Amino acid sequence: LVSREDLHKKFASEVSEKIRVEFTRERPFEIRDIEPRHPVDPGKASDINHMWVRMKAAKNASPQLQHVLMAYVSDYGLLGSALRPHGLSFLKGEAMTASLDHAMWFHAPVQFDAWHLYTMDSPFAGGGRGFNRGSIFTEDGRLVASVAQEGLMRPITKT
Repeated sequence: LVSREDLHKKFASEVSEKIRVEFTRERPFEIRDIEPRHPVDPGKASDINHMWVRMKAAKNASPQLQHVLMAYVSDYGLLGSALRPHGLSFLKGEAMTASLDHAMWFHAPVQFDAWHLYTMDSPFAGGGRGFNRGSIFTEDGRLVASVAQEGLMRPITKT
């Protein structure tokens, strides 16, 4: 699977100069989308979204820090699940989005320098909000964390 970093580099010329530096900057973790989509013009798709994620720098970190790092990464892609059926991208300026609340439950210890599968969906989007949920599994299929989030999603009208 192609890394999200390489995907962003490939499409960097299609992003406005205003956000290009943030779009292409290095991240301390690796993400590999199972079904990568065009980041600027993604088209409509199912709300179901899967990605592999890890952070090599987490090796030998304390158990508490492992959970903190995973909690940080759990916000990546989650609200985007609610945007997928609408064909919207964070990068086009068509919608205002924000995380309104975000909860996470850890079911087992985490070793975040190893790959984890983050599977997400959005069973409801309406009234300017999207409800998103996620499950994070180890490579061998053990559920280690669950996530739920409500996000603001409002179209931006140009006047």
